[in-house]
Amino acid sequence: MKVEGSVALVTGGASGLGAGVAQSVLERGGRVAILDQNLDGTKGLLERFADSTTCHQCDVTDPAQVENAVRTAVQEHGRLDLLVSCAGISFGKRVISREGDPHPLDHFKKHIDINLVGLFDVLRHAVVAMARNEPSSDGERGLVVNLASIAAFEGQVGQASYGASKAGVVGLTSPLARDLAVHGIRVMTVCPGTMDTPMLETLDQSAIDSIVSGNVFPKRLGRPEDLGNLVVHMMENSFLNGEVVRLDAGLRLGPG
Repeated sequence: MKVEGSVALVTGGASGLGAGVAQSVLERGGRVAILDQNLDGTKGLLERFADSTTCHQCDVTDPAQVENAVRTAVQEHGRLDLLVSCAGISFGKRVISREGDPHPLDHFKKHIDINLVGLFDVLRHAVVAMARNEPSSDGERGLVVNLASIAAFEGQVGQASYGASKAGVVGLTSPLARDLAVHGIRVMTVCPGTMDTPMLETLDQSAIDSIVSGNVFPKRLGRPEDLGNLVVHMMENSFLNGEVVRLDAGLRLGPG
């Protein structure tokens, strides 16, 4: 799939990793529809790529908003070639609190609803649009890239909700790839390690140094453009399908 001239839909695209993906696609001549609950962070992209970017306010846990946002994005751009699902949350809680109370069930449900159910809701509408595309010379019509986390494999203390939601995303990879193969749609999952996103803004440098010390190499936080570059490669390499790729500098999390 060529990036130039393609149309991407990026959830959570107003900031962090999603914004990095959107920028990477736009810089290479693609067009992007950003879906996010808070669109305040899109000003910079809109100033640089006004003719190639649309923004759509959307809560991925609201099926009506999701259906309308995907439909509107496809109508405005005329097609859809790529879906990158970056929308998500991460809040830690132990299964038994220090006070001896059980883990709040609504906390668990919220992670599943946003990180897994919301992801699938956007996906099911997006792939219908992709399936209408004229196939390329090798039969390709689209690409889905879902964002999980290394916590899907090595969830730490307090990450039961988050780790379970991201393990669900990993578990979707193979069945989705097989299910959508008949339509010429590939499916990939990326599991980032510790990334430089707004989620880490409250940490001081000593805390960040401690986090990246577990990296094999390089000893730094991942950057949004690292994910953006990987997504671009996945677009251009049509032999990648049904795989889960760790983007983590070799980090393997301890118990926490």
